[in-house]
Formats: sequence, C-alpha cells, structure tokens
Amino acid sequence: MRLHHQCQGEGAPLLILHGLLGSLDNWQNISRKLSETFRVCALDLRNHGRSPHSDDFSYDVMTEDLLEFLDAQQIGRTRLMGHSMGGKTAMHFALKQPERVEKLVVVDIAPRAYPPSHLPIFEALLSLDLASFRERSEVDRALAGKIPEVAVRQFLLKNLARNEQGGLCWKPNLPVIRKNYDRLNEEIKTDTSFKGPTLFLKGAKSDYINDSDRATIEKLFPNATLTSIPQAGHWVHADAAKEFVEVVGNFLQ
Repeated sequence: MRLHHQCQGEGAPLLILHGLLGSLDNWQNISRKLSETFRVCALDLRNHGRSPHSDDFSYDVMTEDLLEFLDAQQIGRTRLMGHSMGGKTAMHFALKQPERVEKLVVVDIAPRAYPPSHLPIFEALLSLDLASFRERSEVDRALAGKIPEVAVRQFLLKNLARNEQGGLCWKPNLPVIRKNYDRLNEEIKTDTSFKGPTLFLKGAKSDYINDSDRATIEKLFPNATLTSIPQAGHWVHADAAKEFVEVVGNFLQ
C-alpha cells in the first residue's frame, strides 16, 4: 500500500506516525521545525488521512506498509517517531524490523493493553448521516451532545472532507477502524526486543504511561529512557510544541 506522505528538509531520515483518527496534518508544525535538522517524512497510515482504505487493518499490516515505504524511498535505516496508535505501530515495527530503525521515539503510549475509551467517539461519528449536513459547523453542533470537549471535536472535525458531489464525508475509514479497534488496544506480545536508543515521551497530565508500565517497557526496549513534559496532556506535541521539539531533537541527534 502506497501511503500518502509529505517529506521536507535534509539530513538523516525521520518518519512521523500520527495517532488514532489523526493524520499527518496534525504534525505540520512539528515536521517543519524538525526538518531544519532532519529529512522528515510524515505519513498518513492506512485508513487515515489521504492514504488508501483497506478492510485489513492491524499493526502487522501497518508494519508492512512502513517497510514498503522505506524500500520505495530507498531508506535503509531511519529514526522513527509515533504518537498513540502511531507509537504502537512504531514499536511493532522496531521489534519486527530492528535493523531498519536507528532511534525510536514513542509518544504517550505504552506496550500494554488499553480500555476501549474511544467507543463513545466512534458511536457519535458513525451515528451521523453526513448527507444531511452542509457545513462543518453543523456537524460540530450535532456532535456536541455526545462529545462535549471542544478540543476533541476540533480534532475530529479535521477528518471532514468534501466528496465529488460537494457534500461532506469522513477521510478515515471509520467502519473498518471501529471493527478492528479492539485489536489496536491489545498488549504487544513478543519474545523479541529492540535494543536501539528509545525515548518514551509522555505528557505529565496524561495517564497513558504510568509507573506500572516501566517493567514492560524495559523488557521490550532495554535501552529506553522515559521523559515527561510538564503541562502537557496526551497530545504532547500540540500542548507543548516548543519543549517537544527540543526534547525530541536532542534525543535524535
């Protein structure tokens, strides 16, 4: 699968993977800053953004997509960074293809299993008949009852696009993502480890990584460092962009 991507800058290659229901557009600011030092390629994972849709959706196939991308770009080894679902994808890739990863950055996600906390979001999005809406503001008002957090709605509304008839449609393949959602939340189970330099970067206000995750992290990633950014939540790169770029840039040098 040929993933939609945007590359910029010169230097050592760095791949950036977004989270669930995100896209490379969420990383424009960070990509631009890091491209002052690295050759940054931000990707839309399958069933997200402007990448192709597929009924097959798992970390295994996303790992295959990344391998295909590296081969197509003639990148032997890369620095790899992923946030949330993208972080789990990055972990899977590093564990299966360790020779292709120079350094790994995992943003606010651990290798453990997670509860299905996004189910209300899927329910709200899939319940809408987009053909009955003309403007994003109408969709926003329709979602407000089930998704009261303004920041979350703004993030989700970035997934709206216009179809060929001028109506609204979702860019992500919502039915397939929802169908495979439980698989995305599963623990990473493997007998292998990635021994390369690894940074687990969390938001201090987020509970996606906690002290009980350290043992599993150290087992799978024995050369890992855990760093926390104050005043940041799960979307660390958006909440504290300056600090994020500084910490990540120093680690990836």
